[in-house]
Amino acid sequence: MNSNKYDKILLAHGGGGQLSDWLIRKIILPKISDSQTELADSASLELDSNDICFTTDSYVVKPLFFNGGDIGKLAVCGTINDLAVSGAIPVALSLSFIIETGLELATFERILESIGKTARQCNVRIVTGDTKTVEQGSADGIFINTAGIGCKIPGINLGTGNIRPGDKIIINGTIGDHGMTIMSQRQEMKFQSQLSSDCAGLSDLTVELLKNVPSIRFMRDPTRGGLAATLNEVAMQTRLSITINEDAVPVAPKVRAAAEMLGFDVLTIANEGKVVIVVAPENAQRCLEICRKNSLGKEAAIIGQIEQAADIAVVEMNTKIGGRRIVSMPYGRELPRIC
Repeated sequence: MNSNKYDKILLAHGGGGQLSDWLIRKIILPKISDSQTELADSASLELDSNDICFTTDSYVVKPLFFNGGDIGKLAVCGTINDLAVSGAIPVALSLSFIIETGLELATFERILESIGKTARQCNVRIVTGDTKTVEQGSADGIFINTAGIGCKIPGINLGTGNIRPGDKIIINGTIGDHGMTIMSQRQEMKFQSQLSSDCAGLSDLTVELLKNVPSIRFMRDPTRGGLAATLNEVAMQTRLSITINEDAVPVAPKVRAAAEMLGFDVLTIANEGKVVIVVAPENAQRCLEICRKNSLGKEAAIIGQIEQAADIAVVEMNTKIGGRRIVSMPYGRELPRIC
């Protein structure tokens, strides 16, 4: 079948016939998988552990391509990161596409190439998947659904139930980069220094930390809702208060400027390559040192600590001007279609 005959996705590409077979064998598999992948209805995996983590997610980001990434890279990294912050080593992903009729085949191939490159860099296999097509106007180009399996690191038990007053809070770098990059491209805003998403797979960093730093209590990737949502979830679940220092929270000047220009609180803006770590105070410095030696943690900082709640658990921030303000849980989605 001549691939040049089709330069756009047709409904028939999802119909289960010859065109579906051609799309999978000639377009999808060569870019995202290896020659050993079988076209079966499920994948058979041999894992090194009986203790596994499992996650699923869907990606509807707009635009499909943005500075620092695209929907394909985001889908792989986002799924890997959900496993990584659960104390697992990511092993395998499933990948399903819902493709809108009329999507340029070249655009789809570009996304597939990004998926394959990212998966190889993160040392995970894409082992099964699915492809569906929908009518034009139904999917805004392409939506991606993933599932991921990882092997739990022996002896690691992360969770809010481990958190104690006095524990330190660390983040591995600047916040708000992803959300403000997406919004600036939607608004076609031009800055002297271009914004770039922090989209990245975190598993190399999290595995190194968990194997070398005792008493890491909890990890979470602060995606939708940003740092504010993550910290408020911790406070609600532990019934402990949290204090962070505005001076300590790393924010790139161009991100802060963009957020102020558009009226957003940078604490609520999505991230796609960041991890919030709660660690016992005696091991916080060791945790920080390991982060800063990793390419994903060069701007890591201790931003605050866990405290006993006086009445109700709250998240507060010591401001640069010497005051204190409540950091509330974001009410809703300030930036829809962000991931």
